Amino acid sequence: MNEPKRQIKTKFIFVTGGVVSSLGKGLASASIGALLECRGLTITLQKLDPYINVDPGTMSPFQHGEVFVTDDGAETDLDLGHYERFTSAKLTRRNNFTTGQVYDSIITKERRGDYLGCTVQVVPHVTDEIKGKILSLANNVDIAIIEIGGTVGDIESLPFLEAIRQLRFDLGKENVLYIHLTLLPYIATAHEIKTKPTQHSVNKLREIGIQPDILLCRSDRPLNADLKGKIALFCNVERDAVISAEDVKCIYEVPMVFHREGLDDKIIKYLNIWTRAPKLEQWEEIARKAANPKGEITIGIVGKYVNLQDSYKSLHEALIHGGLASNCKVDLVYIDSEEVEKKGVGILKSIDGLLIPGGFGNRGVEGKIAAIKYARETKMPFFGICLGMQVAIIEIARDLCGLKHANSAEFDPETPDPVVDIMETQRGINAKGGTMRLGAYPCVLKKGSKAHSVYGATEISERHRHRFEVNNAYRAALEKAGVEFSGLSPDDSLVEIMEYRHHPWFVACQFHPEFKSRPMQPHPLFRGFVKSVLQHKALAAKGQKGPGRAKKASSALPRRSRKLSLNEAD
Repeated sequence: MNEPKRQIKTKFIFVTGGVVSSLGKGLASASIGALLECRGLTITLQKLDPYINVDPGTMSPFQHGEVFVTDDGAETDLDLGHYERFTSAKLTRRNNFTTGQVYDSIITKERRGDYLGCTVQVVPHVTDEIKGKILSLANNVDIAIIEIGGTVGDIESLPFLEAIRQLRFDLGKENVLYIHLTLLPYIATAHEIKTKPTQHSVNKLREIGIQPDILLCRSDRPLNADLKGKIALFCNVERDAVISAEDVKCIYEVPMVFHREGLDDKIIKYLNIWTRAPKLEQWEEIARKAANPKGEITIGIVGKYVNLQDSYKSLHEALIHGGLASNCKVDLVYIDSEEVEKKGVGILKSIDGLLIPGGFGNRGVEGKIAAIKYARETKMPFFGICLGMQVAIIEIARDLCGLKHANSAEFDPETPDPVVDIMETQRGINAKGGTMRLGAYPCVLKKGSKAHSVYGATEISERHRHRFEVNNAYRAALEKAGVEFSGLSPDDSLVEIMEYRHHPWFVACQFHPEFKSRPMQPHPLFRGFVKSVLQHKALAAKGQKGPGRAKKASSALPRRSRKLSLNEAD
């Protein structure tokens, strides 16, 4: 006898991809979530990654892109950033899991004796583990959108695809929907869009038992009715289930494109769920602002991962959000910090504002320090994030405090002046991630500071991903040089935000504000930074200059202080 269908409140949408990677499954999943929320449904999203790493925290940004961090400290795939930017879903470590996590859990159970008498196999043990992680999202929301990483045909993805195939039988057809994203390339010499790659991709999916219900067809141009009819015929889907996923100028147009194609109507019909009429006014306003900016600025991002811009995906989007708040277009120029070391700061003269992002390791650090000095002395608006704050501290310590060899203990363990150092409580820990401050931490803002002004609050919470901290033993000297520590941990032991008083906008933070920025709610620091860049550009156009450079301050610190004081009174 067949087992009875499980009684699950939540309905599931599974998003797969074919032909090539980087088609935009994450954006598609996020946009579907946005549309369903606009119809009054509650949603969550989950990313299933087929790699064997337990999480992306130890992977190179050149290969994987940025590591997105949730409030609970999970290091996750960058697609979770898309999910949070497009929806109101509150994501945690349950919303992203990998093959590494699946096998780690199974091997732990096997060693513990949970499978005594059984031969542990991919089916059913691995697939059951995957299904359990998917179903852990059930009953708290109306719809869970599950994105399967990789492409159909990848050997690594097979257990995940088998698991979602089984779930339609477990939960019932009315509770499970398969959406497949595929590529329709335009061949210029033939003047024709080719459907064969999509046909092969769907056939590969059907070979393992999954018939997609809806096709999202990625192309650089719209699909006509005849082409949709051909795809529907050869891929065994309804004609109105072939959705044109045309390229857009701004990613925040994608929900509107999908809505015009009838995607949300098709989803609620297949899942047999009632919703209100969609309310899309906010997305229409975002698209209108993006298409009709009233100003334009150029911000230079000086970093070490600039050859893969996905390394700074959330940062990129947060700057765009800041531009939306000021109704201006933000042009981003990615500058390799090693190029600054080789060619000098002259390559920064074409930008209106400078941002130094987070990162690890000492490669290109001197280029970042040189760029910060240039911004400080020319009064160019500067924003530092994580490592960006640490190198700003180093630059001021060297140039204004007279500590010529000041450095971070990360870059030079023997520096006589470790103005950035590791916490005493973190020493001796060898596990990667064990010495990290990960996830949300509280911060108290100093009244009257720029940070307090833009936040409009005295207590905030922000997400972290770093090891090293500003050394409290040097705080007094830095303050004498003009630094204002405008954001501190509640016990005053950790520096969260610093500002330079003699500058129109020189603000840096230890946390990653980009992780909490949204197109409809730009993060206060990015909103303030973009606004300051606009003002700076307007003053520069009028030939006005800011106040002169501050004098250097002497240091009365012990030259070889190695300890990071946690409760320094100064």
